[in-house]
Amino acid sequence: MQLSDQKAAYRIYLFLGALFITSLVVSNLIFQKFFFWKPFGDAHLFGAPLFELSVGILPYPVTFLITDLISEIYGRKKANQVVTAGIFASFFSMGIILLAHVAPAISDSPVDDATFGRVFALSPIAVLASMMAYLFAQYIDIAIYHFWKNLTGGRHLWLRNNFSTFSSQTVDTFTVVFLLCTFGVLPWDKFYGLFVAGVIFKIMIAVLDTPFLYLFVYIFRRRFGLKPAEELALEF
Repeated sequence: MQLSDQKAAYRIYLFLGALFITSLVVSNLIFQKFFFWKPFGDAHLFGAPLFELSVGILPYPVTFLITDLISEIYGRKKANQVVTAGIFASFFSMGIILLAHVAPAISDSPVDDATFGRVFALSPIAVLASMMAYLFAQYIDIAIYHFWKNLTGGRHLWLRNNFSTFSSQTVDTFTVVFLLCTFGVLPWDKFYGLFVAGVIFKIMIAVLDTPFLYLFVYIFRRRFGLKPAEELALEF
């Protein structure tokens, strides 16, 4: 690969990494707001509305699309590097929130201590729960993705994309809801409803993002002249 192509591939990798980290950190900051999405009317599951969801779920599926894309084009090592960077960014953001929470607000501050605490006080707990779930889910996603990629010889992109995401999202949703209930952030009577609704929602998103993964992979392969199953080897 020419040097210009190497630089272009590296810039795109950095851009994808930035999108991944932003989506992950934002999902941890906004999770305390819940909304009710009603594609099936007023259906209930385990006594809870079928799609009572945290807004933190909205940017999170983006992270799995990006890791699948990086896995496909840049390889397993680069995907794992982005995951590790995301973990660091999340814990760093938690530290900033804790520091901001300790700093006392002045009398004419537009946001007083009580308001700030009500919005962000639980974020460190959310980040801890999310990161523990995230550690399991993202590495599982990458491992399963490459298992199917090797097994199929690089064919059937839809298979590895959906199987890896279905498995990892189920693990992620169970772990994060379980930990949030354990830490007292959410009541236990919401566990089953939020878990099942979260899994169904994420699986729906995973199916919907498959055409986008095909599109992006096609663009990458055409731009860099890659053969099926061939990966970009970044030298810097």
